[in-house]
Amino acid sequence: MVEIKKIACLGVGLMGQGIAQVSLMAGYDVVLVDIKDEFVDNAYEGINAGIKKVESKGGLGEGVTSADIMTKCSKSIDLASAVKEVDMIIEAVIEKMEVKKAVCKTTMDNGPDHIIFASNTSTMSITEIGKDSGKPAQVCGIHFFNPVPLMRCIEVIKGASTSDETFNTAIEVAGRLPCLRGKRYIAPVLKDRPGFIVNRMNAPVQIYMNYIFDKAAEQGIPWEQIDADAGDLMPMGPTELADYVGLDTMFHVGNYYAETLSPDFKPGKVLIKMVDECNLGRKTGKGFHDWSQGRPKIDKSKKAGIFNLENTMAILLNEGCRILEEGVASGFKIIDDANMAGMNTPGPFGAGKKNYAQWAELLEKLADETGKDYLRPCELMKSGGFTKMRK
Repeated sequence: MVEIKKIACLGVGLMGQGIAQVSLMAGYDVVLVDIKDEFVDNAYEGINAGIKKVESKGGLGEGVTSADIMTKCSKSIDLASAVKEVDMIIEAVIEKMEVKKAVCKTTMDNGPDHIIFASNTSTMSITEIGKDSGKPAQVCGIHFFNPVPLMRCIEVIKGASTSDETFNTAIEVAGRLPCLRGKRYIAPVLKDRPGFIVNRMNAPVQIYMNYIFDKAAEQGIPWEQIDADAGDLMPMGPTELADYVGLDTMFHVGNYYAETLSPDFKPGKVLIKMVDECNLGRKTGKGFHDWSQGRPKIDKSKKAGIFNLENTMAILLNEGCRILEEGVASGFKIIDDANMAGMNTPGPFGAGKKNYAQWAELLEKLADETGKDYLRPCELMKSGGFTKMRK
C-alpha cells in the first residue's frame, strides 16, 4: 500500500472543512486548497474552531492541543503547486463532471507518481472522473456523510480502473479518520454504480413519495395527514422530511437517477411545481409546511390513509437486493451497517429476512397501482436468496 503522510483537501466548503478537520485529528499533514484566499482563510478558521471545541471537551487525547494540530495545516489557491508533495487528495468541489475531471487531471499531471485522487462525490461515476487523468488506477471514491466529524459512515468506492492498492490504501486512510459520535464505519463499495450503497438503497423510496404527493394533491388531502399516516414510526413524517432535506435536492437527485437507473425516478407534478415556485422547504421558509418561525408544529390528529410505511421498507429491501445482485456490496450486513452509520436508521434486511415474501407481494401491487415497474421485486428478493449473503 501507498504510505499516506500528507493529504490535500480540495474544495473547502462545509464538507471539505469536515474532511480536513478529521484528517488533521488523525495526524495527517493537510493542505487546504480552493480558488480564493477568502475561501481557504475561512476554512482554516472554521477548522480551528472545530478542533478547539473538541479540545474543550477533552477529545484530543492527553497532551495534544488544538494549536499543535493546526501547525500541520497549510493553505493554497494553486492546485498544481499544492499537490507537488502530497500523497492523497480528497476533493469536495461542485458536483459537475467536467470540473471533477479537470481537477483530477491537474492533480495527476502535477503530483508525485504515487498520488491518489479520491472523490467525495455522492453521485458521479468514479470511473468517468479518472478516465482521462493519465492514472485511472490511482482514482477512487471516498464518500463522507454530513457533518463529517459526527456521521460514522464513509463509503470507499472502487472504480472500474481502480487498483487494489489504491482501494486498500483508501480504506486504511478512511479507517484512521476519527468520528466524534461512535466508531467510524467503512463500507467497501466494490462496483462503481449510481448512488453507491446508502444513497442508492434509499433513492427509490422517492418514486413512491412522488406518487403519494401527487395523489394527495389530486384528492385535496392536506399534507399534514400524510405525516399523520406515518405517526410516530418516523422521527419526521414524509412531507416534513422532504422540506428538511430540500425539495430542490430531491428534484435534482430524482433527475439524476432518472438518467442513470430508470425514468421512473423523474420528479412528480407536486415536486416540479414547488421547485418552479422556489418553495424549497426549510431553506426558503416554505415548502409543504411553513418554516418561517422554525420547525412547524404539524397536526397529526387525522390520517390520510394513503401512505404505508411498510411499502417503504419493502422498497428498501428490494433495492438492497439489487445492490447485492450487481456486486456493489459483498453482503447484506455491510448494507445494513452502512445505512445505520450513514442515516442513523436501521437497514431493511433484519426485518426483511422474515417478511420478504409478503413484501414482494406488496411491491407487485404497488407497481401495478403506480405504473412504476422499477418498484417490482427483483429475483433475489422474491426468492429470499439474499438471506444466504450475509457477508
